[in-house]
Amino acid sequence: MENTPFHIAITKEQLSKLPPVEFAGAITVVSEPEDVAAAVEFLRSQDVVGFDTETKPNFKKGMTNKVSLIQVSTEDHSYLFRLNKIGFTPELKEFMECDDVVKVGLSLKDDFHVLHRIAEFEPRNFIDLQEVVKRFSISDLSLQKIYAILFGHRISKSQRLTNWEASTLTPSQMVYASIDAWACLRIYRLLHSRTFIPEESPYKIIATEAPEQA
Repeated sequence: MENTPFHIAITKEQLSKLPPVEFAGAITVVSEPEDVAAAVEFLRSQDVVGFDTETKPNFKKGMTNKVSLIQVSTEDHSYLFRLNKIGFTPELKEFMECDDVVKVGLSLKDDFHVLHRIAEFEPRNFIDLQEVVKRFSISDLSLQKIYAILFGHRISKSQRLTNWEASTLTPSQMVYASIDAWACLRIYRLLHSRTFIPEESPYKIIATEAPEQA
């Protein structure tokens, strides 16, 4: 990206005018330990999946909560693992450490940091989209903006600060959590296919000469 005469970025105003993303896939909430193995077995049969986490917000300065949810999604099926109910099971540890499935997320260091507070594991075969998009001259690094640039739809963030440890997740929470993991997968597949042409993006910003130093 450093050698290109342009970069790709979207403004908040442009983002606000885009239609919202809709997720029409199946959603499975895994809230019982005995259901984890079957869910992981299905996900291990995939070649690549999207990955994300959610943590219950804490509004007290200096206080942080443990990860509440791990989301793993295929193109048409999202699995929501409720860690606050099932814990970090051996099957989940094996999935995080397996080499046979590509797991795509965004800002993964943050996810791993908070997950390591509850369990020891060695993440394997993960791809961070923030590194991938740089190769396509995309300078925006948030999931919402990257998705908007590539697909022309806006991911709603209205559920981000809701209670992820509620006794039952609301339908809005389930869709929100599913979209984040699913969007990571869609972004990866599009960029991996090499069908996105940075030079043709409507959000291309031509580089200008830096102003002279006084």
